[in-house]
Amino acid sequence: MTPGSYKLIIVDDEQPARERLEHLLEEIPDWDVVGSCGTGKEALALAQTLQPAALLLDIRMPGMSGIETARHIATLESPPAVVFTTAYDRYAMEAFDAQAVGYLLKPVRLERLRQALEQAARLSASQLRQVAIAGSENRSRRHIAARLGDQVRLIPLSDVLMFRADSKYVSVVQESGEDLIDESLKDLEEEFTESFVRVHRSVLVNAAQIESLDKQADNKYVVRLRGRSDTLPVSRRQVGDVKRYLRSGQRKTLD
Repeated sequence: MTPGSYKLIIVDDEQPARERLEHLLEEIPDWDVVGSCGTGKEALALAQTLQPAALLLDIRMPGMSGIETARHIATLESPPAVVFTTAYDRYAMEAFDAQAVGYLLKPVRLERLRQALEQAARLSASQLRQVAIAGSENRSRRHIAARLGDQVRLIPLSDVLMFRADSKYVSVVQESGEDLIDESLKDLEEEFTESFVRVHRSVLVNAAQIESLDKQADNKYVVRLRGRSDTLPVSRRQVGDVKRYLRSGQRKTLD
């Protein structure tokens, strides 16, 4: 690595695209490619290990999209700057322009790449959330990012039993335990409205995990989750919503 240069990671599921970017970066002496990969999960792992100054991140990738990947990377203690590379058309780019998010249209040109790296900025969580809502083909994430010290662990959404709020904290509950996350229950409910249902002011449940909604002798309701002996109370104001939700079959399968 050249003294005084910046570390950079290239993320694209197509190897020729990665090779083209590496070739262009040979003409930009201040940046050194320290890693390249083809998936979002690999990108997060490399970002944690190598601590680059920036990522060149493709948006359209199988599995975890570039936008979801960037949202998880933004939760790192010292997140790198992100410049998206994309073949999206001009209309789709309005979402990025509105949030002042850096992007490069493919095929990437040397001068635009140089300018983008000079102007690279770290993206806020709110910027990435708004881009995901306005410009992504699928706004919902498939993973939840939990901070463990200075590291981030990805939890598949299909493994989540519920999100539970306690004071100013939110826990993501799985069979293996609980992790604190820095997100609000309201935002989680809006994002995962097709697959999670609120049963209480402080609890949002994975609908695919609900076995039954039971009325008790005191006219109060509880939900039972599959494979668990404990129950969750359902607040009076949420009973109607839970019934309608379950009756409608509005349960999106989580991959």
